[in-house]
Amino acid sequence: MLPRLTRRKFWTTAIALVLLSLSTTVLVREIKSGTGLPERRAASNQLTSLPPVILWAWERPENLLFIDPQKTGVAFLAKTVYLRADRVVARPRLQPLNVPENTKLVAVARIESDRFEPPNLSELVSKNVASEISQLAKLPNIAMVQVDFDATLSEREFYRRLLYELRRQLPESTGLSITALASWCQGDNWLDQLPVDEAVPMLFRMGVEKRAFLAQLAAAEGFNSRICRDSAGISTDEPLVGLSAKKRLYVFNPRGWSVGAVNQLMEDHHK
Repeated sequence: MLPRLTRRKFWTTAIALVLLSLSTTVLVREIKSGTGLPERRAASNQLTSLPPVILWAWERPENLLFIDPQKTGVAFLAKTVYLRADRVVARPRLQPLNVPENTKLVAVARIESDRFEPPNLSELVSKNVASEISQLAKLPNIAMVQVDFDATLSEREFYRRLLYELRRQLPESTGLSITALASWCQGDNWLDQLPVDEAVPMLFRMGVEKRAFLAQLAAAEGFNSRICRDSAGISTDEPLVGLSAKKRLYVFNPRGWSVGAVNQLMEDHHK
């Protein structure tokens, strides 16, 4: 039998270990379910501070000095990452972007898988991709990093690993966003298991499924995935009606942005 003092220490230590085990189990469970991440709570403040309209500025010269930073933010293509076999090839933005000084910026990383040299979806590759993308948080005025990757079904596990690694490498105050095919938001709910602050359903270039998705949104049914419900991605050449004004709009313009195009967008958004 243990001496009384030793037993007291033993039970104190044992209880502490049990509590630690329980708290660790809860944290792991919350991480797997996409909740409970301290980084997400800090980053969510950045998300709510974003303006209601975000202009996508793709790979072309863009002069947006005329926008009102209180009403409009900019999500610009900052880097393209190519996956080729075991290699990760990163290409930075090569075109100028001019915005007002206080503009809230979202740095977008586009990921593309090589069709002729299919990528090795290893853990090392996912870490290397995450490292490339995490560097975007060091750019000035970055509120959030957004990943644009049309992951196939066979690439989902790789994408999940990549996003967890990216969230780990990003500063706590930097938000993490992804673009999402509309079918992802309505399918098997895998998006809600990801450590991201939002998923932006792409409601353009949708093909034959477009009518069904838009009918569902018009009926205010929303998407199955909760992280798809507060934002939407649209294009100026495919105008939508009946889209909730509560949603944060990311807007693509295939012709580039002008004063007239932005004014028309803002007018339509507030109808």
